[in-house]
Amino acid sequence: MPAQPFRRPGAGPAALVAPALASWLAALVLLTCPVVAGVAAALTSAVAAAVLRTAASRRRRRGGGPGAAARAGLAVLASVAVTATVVALRVHEVKAGPVPDLARREAAVSVEAEITDDPRIRPHPGGVTRRDTAVVRARALLVSAPRERYVVDVPVVLLGPAAGWRSLLPSQRVRVRGRLTPARPGEPVAAVLLVRGPPEPIGVPSPVQRAAEVLRAGLREASDVLPDDQRGLLPGLVVGDVSRMNEEVRLDMTTAGLSHLTAVSGTNLAIVAGAVLTLSRFAGLPLALRAVVAVIAMIAFSIVARPSPSVLRALVMGMVAALALGTGRTRDGVAALSATVLGLLAFDPGLAREWGFALSVFATGGILVLAPRWRDRLERRMPRLPAEALAVTVAAQAAVTPLLVLMSGRLDLAAIPANLLAEPAVAPATVLGFAAAVTAPISMDVARLLVRPAGWAVGWIIAVAERAADLPFAAAEWPGGALGLAALAAMALVGWVVLRGRARRRFAAALAAGALLTALVAVPVVSPWPPPGWLLVACDVGQGDALVLAAGPGRAVVVDAGPAPGPANRCLRALGVRQVPLVVLTHPHLDHVGGLPGVLRGRSVGAVVVSPGRVPEEEAGRVSRQLQAARIPEWRAVRGMRWRFGPTEITVLAPEPGTAPQGTGEGSIANNASVVLLVRWSGPPPVATVHAAEGSSGAREASVTRGASGAQTGGAPEGQGVPGAPEDQGAPLGTALLAGDLETEAQEALLRDGVPRVDVLKVPHHGSSRQAPAFLAATGARAALISVGAVNDYGHPAQVTLRRLRGLGMRPYRTDLSGDIAVVAAHGHLAVVVRGR
Repeated sequence: MPAQPFRRPGAGPAALVAPALASWLAALVLLTCPVVAGVAAALTSAVAAAVLRTAASRRRRRGGGPGAAARAGLAVLASVAVTATVVALRVHEVKAGPVPDLARREAAVSVEAEITDDPRIRPHPGGVTRRDTAVVRARALLVSAPRERYVVDVPVVLLGPAAGWRSLLPSQRVRVRGRLTPARPGEPVAAVLLVRGPPEPIGVPSPVQRAAEVLRAGLREASDVLPDDQRGLLPGLVVGDVSRMNEEVRLDMTTAGLSHLTAVSGTNLAIVAGAVLTLSRFAGLPLALRAVVAVIAMIAFSIVARPSPSVLRALVMGMVAALALGTGRTRDGVAALSATVLGLLAFDPGLAREWGFALSVFATGGILVLAPRWRDRLERRMPRLPAEALAVTVAAQAAVTPLLVLMSGRLDLAAIPANLLAEPAVAPATVLGFAAAVTAPISMDVARLLVRPAGWAVGWIIAVAERAADLPFAAAEWPGGALGLAALAAMALVGWVVLRGRARRRFAAALAAGALLTALVAVPVVSPWPPPGWLLVACDVGQGDALVLAAGPGRAVVVDAGPAPGPANRCLRALGVRQVPLVVLTHPHLDHVGGLPGVLRGRSVGAVVVSPGRVPEEEAGRVSRQLQAARIPEWRAVRGMRWRFGPTEITVLAPEPGTAPQGTGEGSIANNASVVLLVRWSGPPPVATVHAAEGSSGAREASVTRGASGAQTGGAPEGQGVPGAPEDQGAPLGTALLAGDLETEAQEALLRDGVPRVDVLKVPHHGSSRQAPAFLAATGARAALISVGAVNDYGHPAQVTLRRLRGLGMRPYRTDLSGDIAVVAAHGHLAVVVRGR
């Protein structure tokens, strides 16, 4: 029998796991405590470690060796002492000195700072206009207040309008002005600066950062040959640049559990390394050389992605997993991962509170600990390559699931199949994209040639994300926090018990297959969406309006588009809408027009009708530019304009030409200029036509069916009318009044002109309190649709409005409670069907 190498107890790869976890927990707790707590913890741990070491030395002199427990305890105490010392120094740095003192006084200051990470742009879809903000991590170097001036070097967070930040790079020095405020407890920064106005660059980035930006810009330019979806995702996949990524693609990837592909994280780098290792195996490279190739690929990846702190941390995590898998020594990989955690926490203890760091560590740990065992078991039933791909994907997802439950209170059920299907495309897209980035400064033509096949791979990822996001229960709700974690642990324990026996495994597999079949087949049959005979759907797009009117098979008229592209596109996709002959944007507020790109995505659009009001001008101008870029006609609404598509006839009731809208402010003025539509539904559809009031200024008479090229057909000069409506309109089914965001002034004006009695009312302005009771009563509606967000700061819908609606005999239907709401034709009359949330 061959001799086995001697390994002392406690000296195995797991010996560093306990110190790493103890260090992490110590940093997590002490960052929220005063400096004295960190000093006390450091001294206590150091004294305890000294006592334990002394006791172990005495035992050794007596002829006994130190026990495994003693060595493990000594390692834990030493790591806690070091971490506590570092945390105490960091807390002292950010809590003492002039900057925290100025923050406590909320002083107005001018700051010269050096950017340390990529500016993060956060969209704010609420309100009437876009208010994108920038969150920038930096180090304050010079702080000037009235009669005070300090030279410092402390971490701060800059928070302000996004204008001027997008083009700035890490390592660049800027001057900003604003008001200092205290940071949140536990945040390892000295203060938060609320910036006023754009930044003033006063320096240039470092040569490495400038070189990285040249490569990134070259990749963006080369990607312009791809379709919109692909040109936005490819830079995100290769270098984490999501500045041009479509919102609906982002939403699909998040729902499908693929969002990690656009973040330069340890998980993403590990997947890339796995793909490179697979290619290396096909090339016949030896095991050690495969690991070297994987590390080189990740280093190159990180350089192009810009060597910011987050990218460098991800590189370390990815290298640990790649080296361990490539050398086949995953036990040593666990030790390396633990040592990496200890080193990173000693360098930056603030990582202990970052979800991204935790996700990277857990995913890498899952790949190291779980993937080899699962791969070996799967190899008994399938070839090695698919077994390894499946094991790595499932292990990473299983490891991060507890964190996802704590973060968001949901389970990404579609993540594993989506990652399995998308993973084969990640490596070619990344390699070709990186090659295009490197080649672009030399030859843009060659870079574009490389980008085209990369676009095919990216297109596959987009298709996988879209299909996975549409699956029933793609992301299941789950209790968040400790309760959700306990429930997940109980479920995992039950699963472990069930899967231990072969018969039980077969039964569980059959049960899972049956549940999947039910979700994919039975649920859509039992609860179909869209419901048969739908005429109108109020889409659940959050705090905003998006209504869809039936216009024939695969066709619909869209009235408003909600605040963001993703929800609008997903609603139309669920309804099977491929052609939109007409879009009506009632007024240029963000919660009604922000989702227009989602409506245009992959669909032919005939024309867009807008309000004659141009307030606010910023959003109205943005809509006009979007339509010009897409070569879609933009028409101003005029009272009396009329269209008919399929079973739907639409007539513009307001605004009255030449009438200045009234209101208590700019927002109310824009609301009162909303386009108001009367909708009638009848039987079999005639040919689609458009009618305009005789001699009405600004109206166009045209067929609004548009070809694939986007060109408008059948146009006619302005101001010309068309003979009366088609005679064969079929049997009447019902009517609806779509009142935009009208407030009391415009409602009373419309009431004086005569409000038609209808069956369905789209309640104006998301059910706000500014409703004229006489207007609501005059509609005579039986169903009241309220498009409103589940979380909003406006108090919508107002309780007084809900009471008035019920008092008038109307039944309110709310998207925040019921999700998508459909009005359907049933047995010659209208009915309401809700999709449910």
